[in-house]
Amino acid sequence: MSRAAILPKPRGTYRHGDLRRALLEAGIALARIGGPDAVVLREATRRAGVVPNAAYRHFANREALLQAVRAAALADVAAAMEAELARVARRRRPAADARAGLRAVGTAYLDFAQRETGLFRTAFATAGDPSGAPDPAMAGPRGLNPFQILGATLDRLVEAGVLPAARRPGAEYLAWSAVHGLALLVIEGPLRRLTPAQIHDVGQRVLDMVEQGL
Repeated sequence: MSRAAILPKPRGTYRHGDLRRALLEAGIALARIGGPDAVVLREATRRAGVVPNAAYRHFANREALLQAVRAAALADVAAAMEAELARVARRRRPAADARAGLRAVGTAYLDFAQRETGLFRTAFATAGDPSGAPDPAMAGPRGLNPFQILGATLDRLVEAGVLPAARRPGAEYLAWSAVHGLALLVIEGPLRRLTPAQIHDVGQRVLDMVEQGL
């Protein structure tokens, strides 16, 4: 059964605020199936069971809906990273914990890209400064977006003496570039033909390379 087939049935009326949520959920469902190009305001209104004009009170245009869906997708990425961090065993050894944390956020990022490819592509489909002011719509349970979670993880490496403080500035961009590049190669590039086991092995080696290169 397709994901579209299990969407809630359209409603004829909505309480205040419900329509925006319904449109956003429809947009998320579209992104999950087809990535950012599938997020179309008219289709979202159709799925929500309302006429197109009703959507403009909540989303001025398709770009506004896409940005809201992108924020929700980024929040899901952040939540996945935080969940993986929570599963990291605390050994009460700062250096080992810091290294495990870096590997956890990288692993969660790669896993999300493969598990929720449409949302992953949507999360990073438009320009935006991830290091800017915190946006609650893009944050996970702890109030941090994916870039901020990575930054906090790198800060812990410095605190644990694993990463020299002089090498900390800009380290987010280096780690992010390596892992994001692998994610794209796996989901839509030449590495998409690798088996799950091969992808896991390559992913772990890239994470080793990131840690050693920083």
